[in-house]
Amino acid sequence: MLVTGCRRTGEIEVDGGVGITAVRTACPTVGVPAGTGDITLFDPPASREASAIDVTAAITNVRATCGETGEDVVTSVTFDVVASRLRADAARRVTLPYFIAIVRGGTNVTAKRVGEVTIDFPAGQPRASVQATATSVIARSAATLPAEVRDQLTRRRRAGREEAATDPLAAPGVRAAVARASFEALVGFQLTDEQLRYNATR
Repeated sequence: MLVTGCRRTGEIEVDGGVGITAVRTACPTVGVPAGTGDITLFDPPASREASAIDVTAAITNVRATCGETGEDVVTSVTFDVVASRLRADAARRVTLPYFIAIVRGGTNVTAKRVGEVTIDFPAGQPRASVQATATSVIARSAATLPAEVRDQLTRRRRAGREEAATDPLAAPGVRAAVARASFEALVGFQLTDEQLRYNATR
């Protein structure tokens, strides 16, 4: 699941004269990595039987606000954690770990922080939810394309000419530069290896 990290016109807006417009922003794309958006707690903890499921929770409604002023690009990622429990007799508090990771170029994790979100179940209530916020900070210089690459991407291309049919991103150097300047801010539950395996196989 991915949601747009910034909904404003960014640093590049290209109209090639052939009806195609590409918009780029220094704000990171925001999303939840596959397999980390859900967590299941068992009682007893070692069991994986359906009858032993104690608490389940999911990250949903991920959204972001991004500020591009100054030397840093600061993104505030807000999300909801919706949880349910099997036994709802007494009031209960459950604390779950989550992370926010900054990924550059689709594969390189440049920063990661782990936090906690606390869910309070009132007595008699099997469901509860809470809102959490995490923040990412990226140096503007790292998220800005070199001038020569910007020139290649924004150069006007007129219909009917050979250059109009050529995607500038087909050039390996341009494609690599765009990847280096592209970031993601990813949030998810901080799962154990066993929890990741459970999510992958259930």
